[in-house]
Parts: sequence; C-alpha cells; structure tokens
Amino acid sequence: MKRIRRDTSDAAPPTPVPAREAAPSAQPAASPRPAPSARPAPDPAASDREVQVARLFDLHYPSMLRLATLLGADDPENIVAEAYYEIYRKYRKLRTPDAAAAYLRSVVCNLTRMRIRHLQVARRHVEDRIDTVASAETSALLRDDQRALIRALRALPARQREALVLRHWLCLKEKEIAATMGISVGSVKTHTARGLAALTHAMEVRR
Repeated sequence: MKRIRRDTSDAAPPTPVPAREAAPSAQPAASPRPAPSARPAPDPAASDREVQVARLFDLHYPSMLRLATLLGADDPENIVAEAYYEIYRKYRKLRTPDAAAAYLRSVVCNLTRMRIRHLQVARRHVEDRIDTVASAETSALLRDDQRALIRALRALPARQREALVLRHWLCLKEKEIAATMGISVGSVKTHTARGLAALTHAMEVRR
C-alpha cells in the first residue's frame, strides 16, 4: 500500500512569533540627599560664664572704677575694662564667684600699678608737664572737697596707697586685702599704718 505524500505547498505560512520586547533598563537609584548639618549645641559652660561675668559687671563695676581712680590710674575706664576681659578669659579656672570678685580687684590693682610705672617712665622723657584730663564719669566720682585728699593719697608709695584704698574705701578685711595684693596680713597692717600716718601728716600740713 502506497503512503500518500501530503502536499504542503498550499499550507499557510507559520505565524511569526513577535519578538519579546526588551525590558526597560532600570534607572540608577537617586543618591540620598545629605542631611542638613545640625547646629552645634550651645556650650552651657560658656553661657554660664557670660552670665556670671555680666553679673560681676553689674555688682562691682562702680567700685572697681573707684578703686582704679583712687589708686591713681589716668584711664580708670580702660583699666577696669581690661580687668573684666581678664576675668572673662580665666573665669573657668576660678573656683567660686567670691574668688572671681577677689581676682577682679587684684587685676585692677596690678594693671593700675603697671600703668603708673609706665607713665612715670614716659614722663621722664617729656619736658612739659602732662596734665591728666579725667573723663566725665571719673570726674563725677570726685567732689571738690576730696581733691586734696586724692592728691595726697596718690603721693604715697604704691603699696601704702593700695592698702589704704582697699581697707578704707572698699572696706575689705585684712585677709582679703592680703589676697588681693599678694602679701601677708602682717605686711598689710604695716602698709596701712604707714600710709595712714603719711596721709594724716600731709593733710595736717595743708591746713
């Protein structure tokens, strides 16, 4: 029996299979935005220092200005301003607010002493006498009846002048004066007694 051969010439062409579309390429992930830099937290120690120094200024500025004036500073405002700057720089090293007040007095004394020494050296090279012009704020502290006393006080040696001013104008105790001047209590008594005797003599001669 003969096998019948099928004629495939009239057969429909095979349906083309559509090519698979390429998957869209994945877009690169966006880089995360950097987080905004956080502001540094305020230093509580610095804030406390500013508060304490401002408090010292309110409490002691008039007395420090008077101290510098009575000690003979020709620019007491600048002396006191520099003293407060020193106390601001070194406040963290101080143990208590009381220590800060004592250190402030000590700085005013030391700065005034150095200022007077500088003026003495400078005036040796000047032929004409330099008249010190006090500021309005300084002049307001001095009454007419005090000028003679102030002149006599400024004529004393520095240590005697400091001891008298701290004792009789600022009303400090001898231990506080010793700490301020950096000397012993015995030396404070000696300088105070000698300064008071010299000041009394100068005022009696004037009368």
